[in-house]
Amino acid sequence: MSDIKTHTLSAAGVAGAIALAVAGATFAPTAAASMERCYGIALAGQNDCAAGPGTSCQGSSTVDYQGNAWTMVPTGTCESIELPGDRQGSLEELDRDVPGRS
Repeated sequence: MSDIKTHTLSAAGVAGAIALAVAGATFAPTAAASMERCYGIALAGQNDCAAGPGTSCQGSSTVDYQGNAWTMVPTGTCESIELPGDRQGSLEELDRDVPGRS
């Protein structure tokens, strides 16, 4: 499969997981208790909130998979989310893909 198709499919998978997480949190109040922050998985402008410099809050990430921006995901799924390249989600802030950092 080409890199473009892989990237598109991975992005679609992340978007789908985020949509399901948001829908679950919206319709089931107890679902929020089974969610956790996952750093480095959001596409640019689609993070839930910030983790440090370069972001201020929801929707403020400027690059795909920005390591200091997080998105809520179902508990236990963060580190298994497949992303392009050697990236994966993390339960802690990452020092990769952060604007202004080398």
